[in-house]
Amino acid sequence: MEHYEKILVLGNQFEAERMEEILKDKEIPYAIIPLSDSSWGGIMGLEKGWGYLEAPARFRDEVQAIHNQISSLNE
Repeated sequence: MEHYEKILVLGNQFEAERMEEILKDKEIPYAIIPLSDSSWGGIMGLEKGWGYLEAPARFRDEVQAIHNQISSLNE
């Protein structure tokens, strides 16, 4: 199995879902790790973002470019 690394922090669930949709279409392997933990009352999400995205290092540039495009559309 290929090693995954943390590539970017996701700000909210909408952003995570949009990234997931595009990465699936492009057949880029990934994992989305939400930081929501009810035992902390959601404080981790406030301090560190909604969650983060992991993928193999060879996809880093492509994943970041996709994220930049999504972010620019939301401005």
